[in-house]
Formats: sequence, C-alpha cells, structure tokens
Amino acid sequence: MSNKQLKAVAFGEVLYDIFGNEKRIGGAPLNVALRMKALGADSNMISCVGNDEDGETIIKEVKKLGLQTDTILKANDFPTGLVHVTLDESKSATYEILYPSAWDKIVLNEDARELVVTSDVLIYGSLVCRDEVSRSALEELLNTHTYKVFDVNLRKPHYDYELLLELMQFANFIKFNDEELAEISSALDSPYTTLEENINFICSLTNATAICVTRGKDGAVLLWDKHLYENKGYNVKVEDTVGAGDSFLGALVTSLLTDTEPQDALNFACATGALVAGSAGANPEISKIDIENLINKN
Repeated sequence: MSNKQLKAVAFGEVLYDIFGNEKRIGGAPLNVALRMKALGADSNMISCVGNDEDGETIIKEVKKLGLQTDTILKANDFPTGLVHVTLDESKSATYEILYPSAWDKIVLNEDARELVVTSDVLIYGSLVCRDEVSRSALEELLNTHTYKVFDVNLRKPHYDYELLLELMQFANFIKFNDEELAEISSALDSPYTTLEENINFICSLTNATAICVTRGKDGAVLLWDKHLYENKGYNVKVEDTVGAGDSFLGALVTSLLTDTEPQDALNFACATGALVAGSAGANPEISKIDIENLINKN
C-alpha cells in the first residue's frame, strides 16, 4: 500500500447489534469506517444516536476506536438503533432492525457537508433510506463530487428496486453479494444468468466503473478498470458472519484508493473478511500481519 492517507466518510446507521444478552456496536457503514480507520485511513462517520445511555456509550466506544464523533448527532425524540441478530446453524445472520431509530433521522449540519466535500470517498448503503429524513440527507450528499461507494446490503423489507437503481446511478463503485446481484439483476429484467454477465449488465445501467461481488467462503470477483479479478476465498472456522462483508469492503476500498494493485487489494480484502467471519462480532481487532499470514498460508 502507498503512504498516501485516504480520507473517508461513511453515512448511515450506527447502532447496537444484540446477540442474546450481549450488545456490540455495529451498523454496516460504521463497520466499514472502523475497518478503514484500523487500516490507516482518516475515517469518519455521519450518523445519529439517541440522547440516551446507549447513544452515550456508542459515542465513547467510537471515539476510543479513533473516529471523530462531531458528525454523529443526538436525537432527543428517537432511541439509539438496536438490531436483534439471530445466527443459524451455519453461523449466518438474520436481523430484526427496530424502527424508528435515531439513525433514521440524520439531519446534515455544516460540519457534515464540509466533511463529505473534503473527503476522498463517501460510503453509503440502502438501509438508511428507509426513512425520508435520512434519505433526503443522503440525496444531498450524493450530489457532491466525492468518489462514491454504494454498499448494497439488502435488508427486507427496507428497500425497493426503483430506490436501488437510483442509488446505484450515483455510485462510482458498487458492492454486492452474489445473492443481491442475482436478485437485483433479475428485478431489473436482466436476460443473463452468470455473475460476469450480470456485473456487465449493472455497469450498462449505471455510471459505476468498479463493481465487486462477494461469494461468502468462495471469495469475491472485482471489476476494476475494465478488468475482472477473482479470489477463491480463504478457509477459516466461522464464528459469525456479522460485519465480514463490511470489513471486506473497508479493506478493499482502502487498498484500491491508495494505489494497491487490484489483485493484491482483492486478496487482502478477502483475507480481512475471512478473519472477521472467524471472530465474534462485526469489529474484531485484526492486524495487517494476521491478514498477510492468512494470504501466505493459502
């Protein structure tokens, strides 16, 4: 990786994932921002928490992990977000996402606007658009010239295909998992069946010049600068899949936008995602040495 420090900002949900009796900070955009921070980016978060104990604790934890919290606002009328996480036998997660939460009501202040304009990259997802207030704030930010990364992250019933197409059309870079790519391509009347054909189909409908598709334990495929790169995955014993795709994306974007070769960036991201899946929760501490060791073992 080059020595250039990347300045990144993520917009969207900041919340607590609840696993039985245990609470861990999460929210896909926050997970991406935290992984980017851990990998050396100057990474920030625009969100909203409740004016409550959970909100106070999240802000303290996020600060401790090195993120600025000036653009995580507090809402008096809405609680800090909570998500009930259920793991199936294969340790894959399903989510019950409580509504309304403070992050549904993100309002931009001047600091947030300035942050996006002065950042190299803006990361956003579709879930935050389930409420008109946060959706309208995001739409304003999407009209800036910052490089935009759309992390699709489908969570039923909080999306529709018209919204997804609009969000994709703002993006320079789109990240799907293989099921999301298949579902969205089919909904948009793709005549194709293969992953590669549907990647090209999405490119034809949007302005995205980069698309990445994760395939769980089977790695990922990346379209970058008109070339396709592939990684077949790394073997780990899965603890839970929560946040693995977010850390994968954080590692991939940080690497690609600091001039790492695309294949090396993809390998690094796949190893990062695998190590997160092999750990508990969305934001385990993982060193670059751990990541490089996993790559070298395979």
